[in-house]
Amino acid sequence: MNKLISLLHEKFLSEKTREKTEKIILQIAIVSFFIHLAIIYFIKLDIVDFGSNSELLKNPISAVYTPFSFILIYEVYLLIYYLPKSFTTYITKQYEIITLIIIRKLFKDLSALELTANWFEIKGDLQFTYDLVASLLLFYLIFLFQKQGRLKYNQGKENKPFIEKFVAKKKLIAIILVPLFFFMALYTLINWFTEISISSKSLPTLESINNLFFDQFFTILILVDVVLLLISFFYTDEFHKIIRNSGFIISTILIRMSFGVSGLISTVLIVVAVLFGLAIIVIHNKYEKDTLPENEYY
Repeated sequence: MNKLISLLHEKFLSEKTREKTEKIILQIAIVSFFIHLAIIYFIKLDIVDFGSNSELLKNPISAVYTPFSFILIYEVYLLIYYLPKSFTTYITKQYEIITLIIIRKLFKDLSALELTANWFEIKGDLQFTYDLVASLLLFYLIFLFQKQGRLKYNQGKENKPFIEKFVAKKKLIAIILVPLFFFMALYTLINWFTEISISSKSLPTLESINNLFFDQFFTILILVDVVLLLISFFYTDEFHKIIRNSGFIISTILIRMSFGVSGLISTVLIVVAVLFGLAIIVIHNKYEKDTLPENEYY
């Protein structure tokens, strides 16, 4: 079993595979950008009639939305890639993904801004302001979270066998997640194109596009976080580690809840989720610093 896990991990999640995946995704992102841009100009020049009034097909700036979607797919892969290596980096990737979703939405909103004196009375402009401020705040909160995640206390060599066992289980989970998310993404894409063809080529609303795949994605992440929490009980009974892992689950749930609402509430939920995760890891590190050297597993 250990040999099989190592073989599959090398196949799906090795450094070589990561570099190859990165190149493929970036190439697809560049090509998709020019295709989206070409469609917009073909519609403007009345060369083609796509039969849709979607804002994603009206302004060239909104073409950036498409390559960002593929970059997000690569971020999903990186999340799985870092799962066996570092739990805090794995959580950081969750925060980066939701921040990139907001950034992607900003590119679309830029193309639909109404530059008038009534800025704070226009719903779309107001939401753009909320998302703009939230993206800056999230960027800084993620920086602080990464900084806290790099702090290491009470590392002991005597627990190396336990570390290896826990990492082996995380590798198994990561290996399962790779094909699972691949088929989820493929199913979502096929289902989306099917809905477009049935509804006379009309694109779905922006909210449904933003939620496409990622609402199910974060639901799976909640389940993964719960499994990691349960497995961690085999290797530690330290209160602050249990609270840390539980807190990260709550943070992920808050992010998932943001897909069920829209507007300011969605943005606030995302910021609160990352802020809560940061508070959890700061308090956890204070516990680590102030307690005697004991068990350190991840």
